[in-house]
Amino acid sequence: MSPIKIISLLLLACLVLGGCKRVGDQIEPTLSYSVQDRYLLSLPSPFSPLTEEEKAEDWGKEMQIGFGFAHQLDLYQAMTAFKRAEFLIPPDEKERLVEIQYEILLCYYMGKKWEDAIYFFERSELRYVNQNFPAFHDLLILMNEAYQEAGMENKSEKFLHVVYNNYPEEGEKLVLSKALVQGDIDTVRSIAAGPPEKIYLENFLDEYQRHKKSVTTAQTLNAFIPGAGYLYLGQNQSATTAFFLNGLFIAASTLFFLDGNIAAGAIFTSFEAGWYFGGIYGAGLEAKAYNERLFESMATPMMHREKLFPALMLNYAF
Repeated sequence: MSPIKIISLLLLACLVLGGCKRVGDQIEPTLSYSVQDRYLLSLPSPFSPLTEEEKAEDWGKEMQIGFGFAHQLDLYQAMTAFKRAEFLIPPDEKERLVEIQYEILLCYYMGKKWEDAIYFFERSELRYVNQNFPAFHDLLILMNEAYQEAGMENKSEKFLHVVYNNYPEEGEKLVLSKALVQGDIDTVRSIAAGPPEKIYLENFLDEYQRHKKSVTTAQTLNAFIPGAGYLYLGQNQSATTAFFLNGLFIAASTLFFLDGNIAAGAIFTSFEAGWYFGGIYGAGLEAKAYNERLFESMATPMMHREKLFPALMLNYAF
């Protein structure tokens, strides 16, 4: 077999095998938020203030200390004081006991101590509260998120179901929030298509679709012209490096084959195959990463603006 035919077969094999190294279109964004101190401090307490008699009690004094630290967002010190109040309060003060336990749970939640929040909730009187509890709405939202963040989807779904039954609008916002955090475009698109009209969500999807990059296009371009996929993504330096490295190895392999040095040609072709396949796969990964960063940069401010993060749906604080 002539050297030219050997090179042609090797290149054809590269193209075929390169097509097998595909990167999925599903993005995995990392959306995070930080609730501003000013926002938290602006929220009222869901509970009635302590009376003068209650303030004089040991548990009441600890409550006041807890609130003082909480208003400074010193959550550890606040929780410590609230826990002392929980130990000190008389058994017959059941209503205040549940309120104290909610304040402790809120400290865990605000500190994103999901497992601790779940452990405490499941051993507290908060499990038995109903719609008459002043912070019932907020309790459902924060426990839904705690279970979700802890990977306990079944329990998270149970709380979401209760939210839907009692607060349908909030339930849809929680589903949308989860879909955005997980990069579930299909669910986001489905919610955008349903009533009521959500112009902000439609604009978000249109803008994202307009600027996102195609993983398939990036990989295909790199398969035909090494480096072209990176150029498509705007990574000029990576494109130049990929083009010249692949060109160098292809040229070396060709020269060895033409000189009849099949062994050396095969070795350099194997090196080229690594660069070639890696370039195709890498272009796909870079396109996926590009879309994830684009999604994050667009979704995060929208979720803040529309209050789609669970913590921004709370009506009360300390």
